[in-house]
Amino acid sequence: MPDVQEGEVSDNADGLQRHLANRQIQLIAIGGSIGTALFVSIGGALEEGGPGSLFIAYTFYACVVALVNNCVAEMTVAFPVSGGFIRLAGHWVDDALGFMAGWNFFLYEALLIPFEITAFIAVAEYWGESVTNPGPQAGVIIGIIICYALINILAVKAYGEAEFWLSGGKVLLIFLLFSFTFVTMVGGNPQNDAYGFRYWEHGAAFKAFRSAGGLGKFQGWLAGLYSASFTIVGPEYISMVAAEARRPRIYIKTAFKTVYVRFGIFFIGGALAVGIVCDSNWPDFIARIQSGASSAAASPYVIAMQHMGIKGLPDLVNALMLTSIFSAGNTYTYCAVRNLYGLALEGRAPRFLAYTTRRGVPLFCFLVVMVFPFLSFLSVSKGSEQALVWLINITTAGGIIDYIVITITYIRFYKACQVQGLDRRTLPYTGWFQPYSAWIALFFEVIIVITFGYSSFLGGFSVTTFFTYYILVILDPILFIFWKVFKRTKWIKPEEVDLVWERPTIDAYEATFIDKPIGFWRELIQLFGLWKQPGGNDKRVASISN
Repeated sequence: MPDVQEGEVSDNADGLQRHLANRQIQLIAIGGSIGTALFVSIGGALEEGGPGSLFIAYTFYACVVALVNNCVAEMTVAFPVSGGFIRLAGHWVDDALGFMAGWNFFLYEALLIPFEITAFIAVAEYWGESVTNPGPQAGVIIGIIICYALINILAVKAYGEAEFWLSGGKVLLIFLLFSFTFVTMVGGNPQNDAYGFRYWEHGAAFKAFRSAGGLGKFQGWLAGLYSASFTIVGPEYISMVAAEARRPRIYIKTAFKTVYVRFGIFFIGGALAVGIVCDSNWPDFIARIQSGASSAAASPYVIAMQHMGIKGLPDLVNALMLTSIFSAGNTYTYCAVRNLYGLALEGRAPRFLAYTTRRGVPLFCFLVVMVFPFLSFLSVSKGSEQALVWLINITTAGGIIDYIVITITYIRFYKACQVQGLDRRTLPYTGWFQPYSAWIALFFEVIIVITFGYSSFLGGFSVTTFFTYYILVILDPILFIFWKVFKRTKWIKPEEVDLVWERPTIDAYEATFIDKPIGFWRELIQLFGLWKQPGGNDKRVASISN
């Protein structure tokens, strides 16, 4: 490596700064994107397909996204660049694909911010309907927007610290619900009823939905699958924070590895637990789901607690749900800002958006993104609430399209490594079973994005329902073609793919660290003033040399 003089070693090739600590990264990886879906919305799929279909669907889709994680982990650990997987797609496949993926991800993230704010108010309604009155509701919205603004306008350390504690609350909530499930199913409830897997018996595990017989049970499983495709996310968010992580080759690699554990425990375990505690045939449960209720009162866990006559615990669960929802909206705000910044770096968005403050905050990107939370005011007017629901529903394909882009990018990256003679085993992280896992994930994600709106064709074609499901599927190819024609981009050949890019900058940055990387648990203990290293963690030298 050539000598790098003092002052020449920078965090990135752009304006972002690497200040996210290991403990913050790991908690963001574990729970940063978990919101209402795992605790409330999952009830819809349980009611439609039954607990068996729900569990199998979540297990299946978690395995598919694990294959995607296997792809993005290898690329991101080697190239932890600003803009994450989106810039990788533009550099290694086609600039038009990067343009399409970037704006798809931006719309997906930015429009989910008002969704989470609206969900926050709906869950808060558990303690009284007065919170949904126009005055109090507007006040709550303004308060949340101010909090998101303060957290994201400060240095990335503020976001990381906020998400560390908020994600910790999510983990506490999930394990609280798991404990509640186990204790009550073996008889630890006011009725002393060891109900076990009672709600899976007598054909209730696999319910028919929309149609009768085997076809109906398959459609019930599809309902669980489409619920899982909205709920199970995560790898893309780690890719987005990689450019602001300390020691990304180590800490980001660990974060990607924890994704597999998170899928197994939180998502698959959550689908199992909710089907154990709640009977999908309870009349009050069905009534709340079919009424479209999105409040905490519609949570299968809360309904189960009420059936058992448990007092106090529903209030605690509801309070922790609010922290989960707030955290999800905060994560969407952060990712939307960083994604827009990545687009500006590549000229896919106006160049002035690439400006960053001295603290590494993309100021103008932040200002653009903070317009979107104000869409949550649509819910203040009951007549306009449906407009917000429709606006959010059109983005449901966005996450699936992100995974399609990731798998396509990896397949091209893998081919480039073969053609250019790059031994992937020399990379900081090597994905397993490649490129087959990429092809398998691509196949299933394409099938899902094509079929997830099949209900619009049942009982007569519905134009409104069709566009609600497929507008992004239609819009994204238009974006791709527009940029390809406008910029005359070309499909990058494997021998032309840049496999060096920003690696020297990142290698030089990594080489400045003096100490060994600190583990998650030690860093966590240090919060309480114990086991501290002299001079602090992750100490660096100002310059490096051969």
